[in-house]
Amino acid sequence: MKKATSLMLSMAIAAFTFTSCEDDSSNPIVSATGNVKSGVLGTQTWTADNVYTLSGRVVVGDGAVLTIEPGTVIKAEGGREENATALIVARGGKIMAQGSAQKPIIFTTVLDEIQSGEIVGSNLDESYAGLWGGLILLGKAKISADADEKQIEGIPPSDANGLYGGTDDADNSGVLSYVSIRHGGTLIGDGNEINGLTLGGVGSGTTINNIEIVGNLDDGVECFGGNVDLTNVIVWAQGDDAYDMDQAYSGTITNFVAVAGSESDHAMEIDGPEGSYMAGFHMVNGTVIGYNSAGVGGGEYADFRDGARANISNVYWMGFSEDSDVELDDDATSTNYMNGDLVFSNWEFNTSHLSNGNITAADIIKDKSTQGGAFTNLNFASNVTTPTVGANMSDFTWTWTYQAGNTNP
Repeated sequence: MKKATSLMLSMAIAAFTFTSCEDDSSNPIVSATGNVKSGVLGTQTWTADNVYTLSGRVVVGDGAVLTIEPGTVIKAEGGREENATALIVARGGKIMAQGSAQKPIIFTTVLDEIQSGEIVGSNLDESYAGLWGGLILLGKAKISADADEKQIEGIPPSDANGLYGGTDDADNSGVLSYVSIRHGGTLIGDGNEINGLTLGGVGSGTTINNIEIVGNLDDGVECFGGNVDLTNVIVWAQGDDAYDMDQAYSGTITNFVAVAGSESDHAMEIDGPEGSYMAGFHMVNGTVIGYNSAGVGGGEYADFRDGARANISNVYWMGFSEDSDVELDDDATSTNYMNGDLVFSNWEFNTSHLSNGNITAADIIKDKSTQGGAFTNLNFASNVTTPTVGANMSDFTWTWTYQAGNTNP
């Protein structure tokens, strides 16, 4: 029995390895590889007096709890395809990452020279993207798909830690608070990248607030089903969409900001349910800023498709181009808008930098379905330089995005 126990202990320790070394800063570097597992290593704490280096898929498994102290810096190695580095909180696992405005928790790349106590490093700007994977939380809440559980995108099908979904809407994956995630989104396969923050079937027992995503190659935040609420979220310079909702996500996103970069696509990409479970979500109090270069806006506003269901209210949009638009892509989405399952309310647009093209709300918001005609009475203001709606920017003063001067409407 002693020999068998010793072997099991050795295997558990080998599954998650810490290697400490010194660099030129005052913080030792601790390398984390493998799994944070239930059992011997069921509780793990990462402290602010270390800088942690992630390598490969680091998994917080079923029954395990990873606690990260305020002010901790986590740096991830690169890697592509199945060797991409990511931190995955699997179903049944928990992350307790509770930073503060004075001491946010920062996930970034090993190429970033940032150290504990700093908000911004000295050598990388927001254009550096795809240098590691991202942060993935997976839960047991309902999703709308062809099965109760699915494999999350970005994780190979052979890895069962990538499963998400179930029937427990109150599932608790832990806490993310005052967390900044930077320079992620590495390529897994053709058209398959990891998002800055991926939420798959995450339940309402989870707490997520004060989140920043910067320079992610794919989406900033993507929710696959689940019903977790998000508060005070800001995305800057994503490569694809700032906010992407799929599989009947049904939570509420309150006080949100999107700031496009030169490579950004949509501020929002909203998909409808994939299965029989029908649900929609709310987004309220948001400021969305297109990419401005020499006075010309850029990027796209939003794309609603595949029977999207949502209620999106109190949003200020600015800085987009004369060709940018909000689209209803198909008949199911158009029907949902006319039936009240997709609602836009209290939107204001600032198109004062444009002299032609999509200047009014009637120009910007388009029904591109075969049936057309969803928008018969659009009365949103379209030349607003002093908004009466939008996000409360004072909640984002702790972020790199704010300190870089990118949040002034």
